[in-house]
Amino acid sequence: MARTLIDRKRTLPGATLPILHDLLEQFGYIDGAAIPLIADALNISRAEALGVLSFYHDFRRSPVDGRVLKLCRAESCQAMGCEELVSHLAVRHGVTVDGLDEGSGIRVESVYCLGNCALSPAALIDGEPIGRLDRDRLDAIVAGAQRTTQ
Repeated sequence: MARTLIDRKRTLPGATLPILHDLLEQFGYIDGAAIPLIADALNISRAEALGVLSFYHDFRRSPVDGRVLKLCRAESCQAMGCEELVSHLAVRHGVTVDGLDEGSGIRVESVYCLGNCALSPAALIDGEPIGRLDRDRLDAIVAGAQRTTQ
């Protein structure tokens, strides 16, 4: 399946990113076994393929068990309390932002601008935008994620 996805985009100019996006969409992460396939298809070194994968934070190299919350921590969201939400996650739920998912049912990742500054603090839950995130909404998201993993 990965080879088919790679072959579909291999002739595009700058094909590395579209291929990585397709693999991420299909599998939820980029398996290390895909690196030599990408390198061979694009006639680039494995180091170059791995370098692109490593450079962009949105490309995961392992599967995520549960939901993914991307919490904006740029200036506008900081001014509107995102760092307090980071603390709340740790104290109330034991969830560390940018830490390993430890069975909480949710992985929280920092991002630095979602372009939704008018609705700060902003986030994405499984790719869907959330504006004006507060403790109550955050608690509901974490509780929902924990229910789905039990």
